[in-house]
Amino acid sequence: MTTASEPDVAADVQTDSATPDIHTTAGKLSELRRRLDEARAPMGQAAIDRTHDKGLMTARERIENLLDEGSFVEIDALARHRATTFGLAEKRPLGDGVITGYGTIDGRSVCVFSQDATVFGGSLGEVYGEKIVKVMDLAIKTGRPIIGINHGAGARIQEGVVSLGLYGEIFLRNTQASGVIPQVSLIMGPSAGGHVYSPALTDFTVMVDKTSQMFVTGPDVIKTVTGEEVTQEELGGATTHMTKSGVSHYTASDEQDALDFVKDLLSYLPSNNRAEAPRYPYPVAEGGIEENLTPEDLELDTIIPDSSNSPYDMHEVIEHIVDDGEFLEIQAQYAMNVVVGYGRVEGRSVGVVANQPTQFAGCLDIKASEKAARFVRTCDAFNIPILTLVDVPGFLPGTGQEFDGIIRRGAKLLYAYGEATVGKVTVITRKAYGGAYDVMGSKHMGADINLAWPTAEIAVMGASGAVGFVYRPQLKQAAENGEDVDALRLKLQAEYEDTLVNPYVAAERGYIDAVIPPSHTRLQVAQALRLLDRKVVDVPAKKHGNIPL
Repeated sequence: MTTASEPDVAADVQTDSATPDIHTTAGKLSELRRRLDEARAPMGQAAIDRTHDKGLMTARERIENLLDEGSFVEIDALARHRATTFGLAEKRPLGDGVITGYGTIDGRSVCVFSQDATVFGGSLGEVYGEKIVKVMDLAIKTGRPIIGINHGAGARIQEGVVSLGLYGEIFLRNTQASGVIPQVSLIMGPSAGGHVYSPALTDFTVMVDKTSQMFVTGPDVIKTVTGEEVTQEELGGATTHMTKSGVSHYTASDEQDALDFVKDLLSYLPSNNRAEAPRYPYPVAEGGIEENLTPEDLELDTIIPDSSNSPYDMHEVIEHIVDDGEFLEIQAQYAMNVVVGYGRVEGRSVGVVANQPTQFAGCLDIKASEKAARFVRTCDAFNIPILTLVDVPGFLPGTGQEFDGIIRRGAKLLYAYGEATVGKVTVITRKAYGGAYDVMGSKHMGADINLAWPTAEIAVMGASGAVGFVYRPQLKQAAENGEDVDALRLKLQAEYEDTLVNPYVAAERGYIDAVIPPSHTRLQVAQALRLLDRKVVDVPAKKHGNIPL
């Protein structure tokens, strides 16, 4: 067997006494067992021990801890690279540095690959790439989610341009699979160069705090080219990609936490775009709403502060609506002024998009718009209805936002809602001002059922800003007459609020289907989603739209 101390020993070299007689059936079976045993530990026990000493699982252990026990079926375990240059002819470990195959998670079939950093540093060569392409093709053909466990150092330089060609083949499969099967990437260690673009093309990326990093060019190259000094963790660690770049969707505390998150995530997703997400048994309320209200439902009637400028935590609203208060948040530490994630209502999966009043008062900005837009499109691709909870005073003002493209990038969220054909239910809890009202799942952008609480404020702008425009002549005249302008402003502000800042003007025009007590929200949303189960939409034939990227 090849060991870490003797990586150049050909895999099938054995002493004469240990070599089975391959001319007999027993000998052939013995040879197969020997090769499969070698494939399970191609670099020997020492490499496994070094991995464990770092607090990491091996590539194979990651698969075993992800899938149902005993369900993994490996393919291409005996594959080897064909390269001969730079001494590679004498270094041909079985598997070539990546484990591929299929198995089940909670009884549902998935395809998986796991990169082995103990073999050539996890670098991608021709056969390594071919193995990943094959299992991706298998996932697409069979309509199964593909899970990639990434830990590698980029292209295998010794194999030359063929490595780049296989990267391209993988990226093409990522693109072809997009919106067809769920694609999930786990980053379990340093991943550099071409290794990071495939995860970027997948639906979800999970990183592990302190042990996984992603970057296109590493710290040494950056220092050489720009003179900047930065550590791997600062450049591409889990915290960086969760809080700054938005590349990561979940930061795990350790590898098992990362694997458990993926299991939980897949429970909300269908196997492919033609399937339904798993539904779990849940009692459906019978009779009228009033007789089915729970004490938890009634708590929503007091959640909105009397002052419209006082914050509240939208997570509490979400947890009062979804089954058992269970909510799987996505990108929780990125663009925290919008909350996105998955829950269930009467056992069916639902995607939740909600403004967060505790962050920037719930204003939309560039990052929040892009975060929500991507989430809405992911839900739409996999037939998951969308529940939107609205408390938004507008778009965040500032030269930084304007110069960085809030017009174009904010329009992505408009596009995502307008494009989505899944069931869309919107609940306005408080503020819905200006263009942000339109953006956040409005009736005009194709929402199916739009509800509002009595605390809703639906208007072009808030009272304090509107008074300066609407009552400018009166305020100017009062100032010229020496009257108390501040007192007049407060009076006019109250008049504006009483007249326009409420849900009833919108309800009169049919923009809101019903104004409901907050305590009725859970049951009303459940009724709406039941109705929308059979929603059918005919859209104009086209190759694809042109989202403002």
